[in-house]
This record gives sequence, C-alpha cells and structure tokens, in this order.
Amino acid sequence: MAHSLESLVIRHTHRLPSPQGFAGDGAGAARQFDAALTTVGFKLSGELLERLSGLSEAAVLHTARRTLRTVSEMVGDHVRHNAYFIDFPANVPDTEEFWMRCVTEALGDGGSRGKVLTQLAHGVLDLLSLPTYGRYQHTYEEMLAAQDELIASAGDRVTVLHLGRDLDEELTGLYLALAGSTTPLGEDHLRDLKTLAGRCALGPQPESIPVRENRAVVNEARLVAGADLLLDTVTDVLRLACALSGGDVTLQEPTRFRTLPRPVRRALLAGLDALVAADPAKLADVHAHREPFKRLGERLHPHEYPRWPHAAEVFAVARGEKEARSFDSRLEELLDERDVLGAVRLLRSAPGKLFRALDLLLRIAAGQEERDAVVAAAVRAAPEVSGRVVLAVREHFHNRERQTGEPRIFVNRRGRGWVAPDVRPPLPAADRDRLTAALDAELRRRLPAPGRLLLDPDVLDVALPLSGRATAAGLGVLPRGSLSPADGERLRFFVYWKQTERRTDYDLSALLLHADYSTDSWLSYTSLKAVGGRHSGDVTEAPDGASEFIDLSLDRVRGTFIVPQVNIYAGEGFEEVEESFFGFMLRDGEQRGRPFEPRTVRMKSELRGPGRVALPLVFRREDDGRWRAKWLHLYLKGVSSANRVEENQVSVSKVVRAVVTREYLTVRYLVGLMSDDTTAVEWWDGERPVPDEPVMYIGLERPEGLHPDSRVITPENLRDLIPG
Repeated sequence: MAHSLESLVIRHTHRLPSPQGFAGDGAGAARQFDAALTTVGFKLSGELLERLSGLSEAAVLHTARRTLRTVSEMVGDHVRHNAYFIDFPANVPDTEEFWMRCVTEALGDGGSRGKVLTQLAHGVLDLLSLPTYGRYQHTYEEMLAAQDELIASAGDRVTVLHLGRDLDEELTGLYLALAGSTTPLGEDHLRDLKTLAGRCALGPQPESIPVRENRAVVNEARLVAGADLLLDTVTDVLRLACALSGGDVTLQEPTRFRTLPRPVRRALLAGLDALVAADPAKLADVHAHREPFKRLGERLHPHEYPRWPHAAEVFAVARGEKEARSFDSRLEELLDERDVLGAVRLLRSAPGKLFRALDLLLRIAAGQEERDAVVAAAVRAAPEVSGRVVLAVREHFHNRERQTGEPRIFVNRRGRGWVAPDVRPPLPAADRDRLTAALDAELRRRLPAPGRLLLDPDVLDVALPLSGRATAAGLGVLPRGSLSPADGERLRFFVYWKQTERRTDYDLSALLLHADYSTDSWLSYTSLKAVGGRHSGDVTEAPDGASEFIDLSLDRVRGTFIVPQVNIYAGEGFEEVEESFFGFMLRDGEQRGRPFEPRTVRMKSELRGPGRVALPLVFRREDDGRWRAKWLHLYLKGVSSANRVEENQVSVSKVVRAVVTREYLTVRYLVGLMSDDTTAVEWWDGERPVPDEPVMYIGLERPEGLHPDSRVITPENLRDLIPG
C-alpha cells in the first residue's frame, strides 16, 4: 500500500517522498540508481541524490526498485513493445509485396492452402486467414537482437525527480490540491482523489470544494469515516449515492444503485431532509435528474422514515406527485417569448446560468437597450461567477469574432467530439468588446500578485485546463488546444493495447493533410510506406499485448498536418481492454535503437474514452518549417467495426480544422493579466541559475535550486492557475 501511495505522489508531482531508512554510505548505490533512471528518461535532482547518498545501500536499493517500477509505467516501458517487422523502420516492404508474400507462404502451408485457393477463386481474400498475417513471427528477444543500440542524444527527454516531503505530508498536500481544485478532474484523477480521501477525510480539509464531483468523492469517504457530509443541494446527495454504488458521479451515465445499508440510507435521507427543510426551493433541482432520483427512492425507502418528511418530498417531485417548478422551465418560457429583460431579471439569482446564456441573450435582444441591460447584468454578476466559467465565457467570446459558417467543435464531458457549421449570427463588436474587457478586469482582480515571476517561454502556449477532462492521464500530456514544439528529425508514434477477453485489433494510422485540410496520403496497415514514413506492420490480436508504430522523417513529409489516430478495427473498446495507451517519440536522424526507446518518449497518454476512433493530437508545420503539436484528446464515434483511416479521412479533417482554427486561452493570456508595474517578469532558459529569493515559477519542468518558498506551476498542477 505504501508503494502505491508513493507512486501516486510521483505521478502527480514528480517528487519522490523523502526516502526513509538507516543512515549509511549509499553514494554508490544512489549513482547506480540515477544511471538506471536515465535509461527511461529520468534523473535524480541534486538534492534528492544527496539525500539518498546519506542512507544505507539497502535503503537506496529498496527505494530504487519501487521508483523504477513507477517511472517505467509512466513512460510506457513496463510492457514489451514488439514490432511485426523485426527490422522496423528498416526493410519495411511495400504493402502489395507483403500481402503477396503472406499469400505465397499460405499456399505452401497444407492447412491453409485449400481455404486460400477458394477465397482467391471468388476474388476476395481475408488477410486474417493467412497464417503469417497479423501475428508476431518472432519473439521480443529476437527483435531486440536485430536492432542496434540507441545512441544517446542531447535532445533525449530528461524528467527530473525532486526530493519531496514525508509521505504523509505529500499525501495531505495532494489531497488538498485535488479536492479543492477549481476545475473538474479527469476520471483517473477522480480515482486518485478517492484513494486519498479514504486516508485524509478526517485530517485537514480545503477551504472549499467547488467542484460537485470532487465533493461526492470526498463525501463518500466522510460517510465511511463518520464525519459530517458537505451538502448544498439535493443533487449532492444523488452524486454521493452514485459514488456509493460505484457509479458515475458526473451523472452523465446511468448508475445502477446498490442495496445500501440502513445507516447509509439514514444518512442520505437526513441530508435531503435538512436541505429541503432549510430551503424548499431546492426541490426544483430534482427535475434535472428525475429518473435517477426515482430509482434512488426505490433503494432508500423514505416511507419507512416518517421523521424526515422533507426527504420524501424529493421523491414525490421526481414521481410527479408534487409540483416544484424548476428554474430552467421559467427561463425557457421567458426565452421562448423573447423577453430578454425578464430573463435577465430571473438570471440575477443564478450568475453562472446568466453567463452561460449571454450569447443567446445578446442574439435575441431586440435592440441596443436590451443588449446594454445584458452586458450590465454580466458585469454586476461577474464577481459571483467561478473563475473557470469566467475564463470559458471569455474564450467563447474571443472565438465569436470568426466568420459565420466556420466549423465549430463540440466536445462532451467524456471527450467525444463532433463538428457542425457555426450558423449563429455575429454579435455586435462593441458589445462583445465591452464584455471581454469586463471579464479581463474581473480576472485581473482575482489573480494573485506574483511579485517576481520566472517564466519558461515554452509554457506560454499551453492551454488553460478549464476542465480536467480536456487532458488525458499520462506523461508529458498537455490540455486540449495547447501548442508545443516538436523539435526532432524523426517523429515516431506508438500504440499499445492488451485485450481482456475478445480478440481485439487496434490500427495505428496517420493521415497527412495539405494546408487546406485535403488529404495528401496516409500510413496504415493498407499503406505501409508513404512519403517520409514507415508503418511497423499490422497486429490483429493482443492476448499478451501488442504494439504498432509509425516512423516519419519530418523533412520528407509533403503535407502541412500529420494526424495520428487509433482506429478500433475489431473487438473491445478503449474502456474495455485491460490496458491501452498512445504516445510519440522524437529522435535525431542518426539515432537507431529499438522501436520503443523510453528516453525518447515525449508523451504517453492513456486511451480511455468513448467512440471507436481516438485522435490524441495533430502536428502542424509552421511557416518557418518547424513542427508544433496541437493537442486534441478527442474520440470520434466511428462505426462498430472495421474503422479505417481511408473511411474517416473526411470527418477527421473537419475535426482537425475546427480545433486548429479555434483559439484557446493559454498561459500567455493569464501572464499578460498578471504582469503589471508591481511584477518583475524574468525568462528562464534552463541554463542560468535560478534566483535565490522566492519566485512564482511557471514552466514545463520544475528547475533545480528554487527557493523552498517559491510557488511552482507545471503541467501537473496547472489547474492551480485557474482562480476560484
């Protein structure tokens, strides 16, 4: 258990909780540990190396074994990555040549010959019927023996592990950060919060838990620990019931409620009763989730507890036996009547809903007087709206400057994306400008005065994580819409998957697009070689795990965009397989090495989303010839089977265009708001020593030697930049 908790801290913070053990001379073992870390692209900070050197050799080796397991998994090196073509990327055959070779070998196999001849006579050939197609023809060890050793390069990734505090302090700090997050967490982070809450529910708590899903996870732990529940609305109780049943606390997916123990039923009913008794208007919230409330009522048996009559009213409203007119129904009625002023008056009591309705209110306003009233109401309400919503609305209005008819991307909470033309009429520029100026002023008021601000320029184009679901779990992963450089001569994608029960075939592909988003070419199992690229070969089942790779020489690519994708051809979805992840590596032109070399991995992200086509990111050639990645984290619905790059190129092209042309709020925007006469902004190039005094540092990696009182913001805790 201690190892899993330590691993959790390393993954989230890139800090190793202060190693424990007897004092001794562990310097030699510590240096060996550091050398082993470099093989997977990590290293010890000077402070951590010094700490380990003062421990016994046994303590260092114990720490090294646990840590190496963790970082290997972070980068994807905990599994064996074999390639179908043993010499990949060398000696990859032409597709037709390869298929003919498989047919020839099948005809020489007595067990397959008759079946293949019958297929050929009918003019249709099933590649899976060929004994040598889609299944590794060599062992992992044989593949390693056929590959050259990797030549180390100055461009290889190095991720520094820093010395942390004691494990308990690190866990408490991480719990407070996740529980008090101002933005929703992704599924992996929610699971980690559940683990931490079970340990920290009775300890220090964040000042507030603004995100409802986080509150549900914390309430589950508090209920088990016997602590008071944190409830504001009846929906908080519904989310808690979902958590107790192992369901979806976001309420996006239906939950099958379990039979709950009597003490738990009493706690939930008492919570509902107290909420409604204090404010009967909260019954109106039931309408948004009537069906789940009805099913929950069947499990809680409120009729058995007459002492909590107000709790019974919740379920009466859900069944339609008691009237409680919802806020949304009153608002909808006013909007249908185009009563903008009436809607504004109603929305004054719900600032968040007002902000989400601003675009519609401005579009249906009858004239300038009504638009002025909408803008004035927004300005008054701004201080009461969460920072995440203010930023989201600011980004929305910035993108409203685009022309009508441009593609518009829609993404649901689980990452499912789709595109539609933007048919909304334009907003008057003056009204839009007044709103954005007011939002800028409100955000500037909330942001801290950083004093001395130390900036890594590579972080400026990282998009603000307005939702944790806009970022997949993994290493080196940035939020959707972020831009990051891809400096290297060779770009290599990889996907790994391991099926749970059924034969599962994932196909790694890359679509190459021109500047106008039309197709240039693609790489896939049907096109093993294209200009500048090689595919490692099709693997069609993964009972023991399977990997596919695509290698591209960037100077030979003709197009403007490179779009890697993972298509589910057959079998289990991304959320059904035992494990699946995607990533990319960058290498210098002369670097050889295995198909998978952990120290060259720049990004590894989990594939856990809806849909049958995954689009992790897109690479774009800039005007100066350099390549940059724009992060997508999207899943397309696809079809139930046989998804192929040839069939989805049009839909993928539309999605890429919609995301590439959309402008996301980035760290650059917030830094601009924070920079004033009282802020000293310095740029950090990774070479100069850091200041001796406390600073606020924002960058992709934490530098060594920062003053202990410095505030450090890296992608791992970028959500801390979002004001409350």
